Amino acid sequence: MSRVSDLVDAYRAELSLTWRDNVSGGERVWMFVYPPDLERQMRHALPSLELATTQSVREWQVLDITDDFGHWLSSHRHAEAFYEEPMDLTQSILDQFETTLVTRIRQTLETAPANAVVALVGIGSIFPFLRASSVIKSVDSAVSGRFLVFFPGLHDPDSHSFRLLDARDGFNYRARVIDSQKDLT
Repeated sequence: MSRVSDLVDAYRAELSLTWRDNVSGGERVWMFVYPPDLERQMRHALPSLELATTQSVREWQVLDITDDFGHWLSSHRHAEAFYEEPMDLTQSILDQFETTLVTRIRQTLETAPANAVVALVGIGSIFPFLRASSVIKSVDSAVSGRFLVFFPGLHDPDSHSFRLLDARDGFNYRARVIDSQKDLT
């Protein structure tokens, strides 16, 4: 079996568990952790994940943020200047992008049914401009069903920390981890 198949099976097993309603938004977040080099294969597995979700009588919705930064930047009034001098992208300007991104994700989560899995694809595209931890923590209170974050990186089970693209110091988060190494029994 391939690593991607193992991840799909781990997701299926997670779906088979009863969803508790009395958990916080942060506990409704599922981190789908895989090595960054599997990103394309994971995207290719989206139909299999959708099928597993609908077979478990849940709804499925994909939110792809891969191109959000490029679209946002190209529509910025100083876009040309940023292209010429990328160092002019200050933290306050990047904070504007984070606000825009968080608003988009929150709107999707708030309109999703309580039995839906909203799959966030493309979180790696915000690196190095934003921190995944900040974005996820900013939206977790809007999760009513489950928020499946496709996370190309590492999870350290001892410290329960995550590292996006294996690049930054990890962040500790209370989300449920789905990976092919996890034993759900």
